[in-house]
Amino acid sequence: MSSFGQKLLRRKFVDLSSVTNTQLARCLTTLDLTALGIGSTLGAGIYVVAGQVAKEKAGPAVTISFLIAALASVLAGLCYAEFGARVPKTGSAYVYSYVTVGEFVAFIIGWNLILEYVIGTASVARAWSSYFDSLVDKVIQNFFKDNMPMDIPGFSSYPDFFALGITLLLAVILAVGVKESSTFNNIFTGVNLLVVTYVIICGFFKVDIHNWQLKPSELPGNGTDSGSGGFMPFGFSGMMSGAATCFYAFVGFDCIATTGEEVKNPQKAIPISIVISLIAIFVAYFGISAVMTLMCPYYLLDEDAPLPDVFDRVGWGVARYIIAVGAICGLSTSLLGAMFPLPRVIYAMASDGIVFRSLATINERFKTPLIATIISGIFAGVMAMMFDLSELVDMMSIGTLLAYTLVGVCVLLLRYRVTVMKTTSDADDSINHSSSDDCDVISPKRSPIHESDPLVGDTSYKVWLKAMIRCEESQPTALTEKLAQFNVILICMIIIVLSFVLIFAEENLANTEGWAITIVAVLVLSIIFLLYSIRIQPENTQKVSFKVPLLPVLPVLSVFVNIYLMLKLSSATWIRFGVWMFLGFLIYFSYGIWHSTGSEPNLEEYVLLADTPTPSSPSSDLLSGSDDSLFDGETVRRSRDKDVEKTASLPDTKK
Repeated sequence: MSSFGQKLLRRKFVDLSSVTNTQLARCLTTLDLTALGIGSTLGAGIYVVAGQVAKEKAGPAVTISFLIAALASVLAGLCYAEFGARVPKTGSAYVYSYVTVGEFVAFIIGWNLILEYVIGTASVARAWSSYFDSLVDKVIQNFFKDNMPMDIPGFSSYPDFFALGITLLLAVILAVGVKESSTFNNIFTGVNLLVVTYVIICGFFKVDIHNWQLKPSELPGNGTDSGSGGFMPFGFSGMMSGAATCFYAFVGFDCIATTGEEVKNPQKAIPISIVISLIAIFVAYFGISAVMTLMCPYYLLDEDAPLPDVFDRVGWGVARYIIAVGAICGLSTSLLGAMFPLPRVIYAMASDGIVFRSLATINERFKTPLIATIISGIFAGVMAMMFDLSELVDMMSIGTLLAYTLVGVCVLLLRYRVTVMKTTSDADDSINHSSSDDCDVISPKRSPIHESDPLVGDTSYKVWLKAMIRCEESQPTALTEKLAQFNVILICMIIIVLSFVLIFAEENLANTEGWAITIVAVLVLSIIFLLYSIRIQPENTQKVSFKVPLLPVLPVLSVFVNIYLMLKLSSATWIRFGVWMFLGFLIYFSYGIWHSTGSEPNLEEYVLLADTPTPSSPSSDLLSGSDDSLFDGETVRRSRDKDVEKTASLPDTKK
């Protein structure tokens, strides 16, 4: 059982001295990544979601809903940016969690990212097909409904071969090469941004501030179904409900983080492109929603195509065709952004052996994961053709929010660890792996263990309590690292309880009385105390091109928002999520856990041990546990015994 548990917790080793070595083509620039982030996000949300939220949930306050959603997305984006600077490898949140938390958690994240990108690709392909069909008077839909109807619950009313064809065409474009697909994305994103700019600038010539000041008497049916008028017709709860929906309109920027091995300068390009793309996306959403609700009363907006309808109402019919071009380009880049990271996540997982290794094959001509790209394209295309995706959209949200949560937690864990990033020169003067079973994170070089270290000496609760309130260390130690980990785990548990209490109080507002306020106050104070305890612990001093500011508040705030939104999802969504995870666990426990690269002997450790200077005598500093040693004598003896066992199990050619 101990060995089995170690397999679940083993972590990925990343050597920064060889981070530029990859089988993939490094051809993407900061501009390419920024266009990819904007294009993958600025699609269906800007042409559909803004109008739906304004009419049904928030009214003109949809502008504030987008602001709140943008702030929540920025929190996750900052965490992604730091990890992109620390671990510039293909695989996004999967690699980040593998490097910091462990293999089992990494598999869960990777499996959910596959779910997110598959459903995201299928839903956008279906939206693209429907939007194009509406431009030709629904000829495609009527033809297939008359000739190939499907009356199966949960499936589409007709097989959408057009959506299948779009997805397969995009898979071919992605398989041909990253630079070619990036050029396609840049052009279409540019057209989309031009159309958005046109809508905002032209729309401001037709605005009427009175549409933000409507009185209840001006609403149809005296405001029965249209709220109470004004800027916030559905109240604060409606605005927050709109923010929850708008949050999903920002999903997609994380595809930038999957390109770590295809970017020319990933440690700078990834953080910069994430921040710039989120700012540009927010400006576009805010501008469009403001113009739309100022040009037309919110209760008159068309749910399916609000922008063309708004310009029709003011007599600018020609704008319909310009907006249609922008919508086609926007949906095309969203489709590319949804599918682009899918084969790369599969490639990263297959390279590590936790899914079938054949999926990691790189085509020699195109320098892309050809098999993974084609299989993922066929899978997503079949779903787009056959399934009614309205009930599956929430499953995409679960995968996204879970990935955001784990990335925030991983940032906290890494910043307080006793580790430094490995370089080639480290191999000449240190033992880089503290444990062969750990497959350790980014090759940590542990700080010296002293007899005076509280963790080595007195480990009673008094020492822990003292360290939680007042820390005297200037560099991370084994005690401060474990203390930070303990506090992070406690905060996550408290956040889950707090989210349950808040959701229950919202649904039963009349019966909660004062007990809910008391519980919430106690939980919030507990989180504040734990945040203070984490804050006073010494941080890792490793230089990184970008770090999350206001640590640990911002990552914890991101974790809270993500967990809260996850628990707001329906029970049916959680059931479908459970079925998907069951299939994933079958693959992992029958194949992945036994074929993972973490189960292979790490020969580099023997090289490093051989290169380490041998002490002149058994009483030397290395074995004596003095201040100048890297490990105490017992640690060296344990390492030596493990080396003997590992060497005995190696083939004769490797011995």
